[in-house]
Amino acid sequence: MSDDNPLAGKGDQAAGKAKEAVGNLTGDEDLEAEGKGQHAGGKVHEAAHDVKEKGKDLIDKVKGD
Repeated sequence: MSDDNPLAGKGDQAAGKAKEAVGNLTGDEDLEAEGKGQHAGGKVHEAAHDVKEKGKDLIDKVKGD
């Protein structure tokens, strides 16, 4: 998760939801599962980015910046 793009997680979440929906509509369980995984991965990516930003804010606060 070295990608510093805060929107990357949102993109994965959206793409995952789309795959999940198409898989559900077509009965493709593999595509549906792949979509669920990608959506979850996007949430993790977004959460990791948020933690990183909060850490930076805390460091700045401690330093007095």
